[in-house]
Amino acid sequence: MTLLTHLVYALAYLIAGISAGAALWALRPEADPLVSWMAGALVVLAGALVHDVVTRLERERKAARRIARLSDRVEELAHLLEQRLASDPGAQPDGVRYDAVMQEVKLLQSLVARLTERRAPRPPAPSSDPGGSRRPAAMPSPAPQPAPPPAAPMDDAAVLEAVRDALKADRIDVYLQPIVSLPQRKHRFYEVFSRVRSADGQQIMPDRYLDIAEREGLIATIDNLQLVRCVQLIRETERRQHAIGFFANISAATLADAEFMRQFLNMMAQNHALVPKLVFELSQHDLRAGGAVTMGILSQLARLGFRFSMDQVTDLAIDVDRLLRHEFRCIKLDRALVLDPANAERIRDLRRRCAADGIDLIVEKIETENQLVEVLDTGFDFGQGYLFGEPRLSRKPD
Repeated sequence: MTLLTHLVYALAYLIAGISAGAALWALRPEADPLVSWMAGALVVLAGALVHDVVTRLERERKAARRIARLSDRVEELAHLLEQRLASDPGAQPDGVRYDAVMQEVKLLQSLVARLTERRAPRPPAPSSDPGGSRRPAAMPSPAPQPAPPPAAPMDDAAVLEAVRDALKADRIDVYLQPIVSLPQRKHRFYEVFSRVRSADGQQIMPDRYLDIAEREGLIATIDNLQLVRCVQLIRETERRQHAIGFFANISAATLADAEFMRQFLNMMAQNHALVPKLVFELSQHDLRAGGAVTMGILSQLARLGFRFSMDQVTDLAIDVDRLLRHEFRCIKLDRALVLDPANAERIRDLRRRCAADGIDLIVEKIETENQLVEVLDTGFDFGQGYLFGEPRLSRKPD
């Protein structure tokens, strides 16, 4: 509904309220005029309430139609990609592949520029959890990390402006943290994190900008840029013949971005050999909250060869069968959750079941040698944390 339409409705309610008040006053001139005008105000409020309910129902119907179209489109894209891979596995020269990725990056940057030009910055609503994060596991606790240089604190409006400016200027930096095999401590994977860099060089950590970016509809764009950069990193390791994989967070907003998913699948069709080295990571909350469309998209990605990991586990009552159906091959567990004596029996059961079904368990936030000894006593095969390496800035492809 357009702004003009809303203004027309508002004017109609106002006229109806004035008319109701005037009519009541005319019928009972001896009554208090304030009562008449209060009755008119009630008419205005009632009309506005009915209008709001009707508008919300219409928005829900439109959203349902968009979700249905998105599901159909993802199904169609998956079939198209499978046909392309069957007819031509994507054996193109490396230069062509690299150019294709760079075109994707430039396209994303142009989309971001149009987005930021179209939407003027506005102060976001205060967060109910100012220190929280949609993905708290993305950044381990910074015990061994040297403190950053002091900087003036930024309010939410300043953080939002910095994020938008960083998107336009390509200052979303990608950091890598190793995931190691135990007890050898050999690097097996890297997890990919993103950090925003402001114009003056100040780093804005995920726990500061994620909630704000999500509220403002920018989280999918950040994830998209990170995902494209991740593919470039995988290609670089292929060129250097390093056998290592990458974990990348993917949000519900990114899965619902039909245009980006189309471009991403087309890009991966030209680089199908890279698919097994990219593991998409989703939180336990997102998996439980995801509806049929989200799970359908995951199924389509799994059919193309992608694998998944679940992180931010807070409840050990895990539906392993459901994870297996959707090709989840890793589960990340917080060290504190693993070492809590109250969870000992559930942890043993989960380890036994996952070992039988081929799901790797990764203990994260291991920061000291003593913590590592305790984790090794429980028999886990993979670990992550500052003890094995803090997140470090990745080099951008030339």
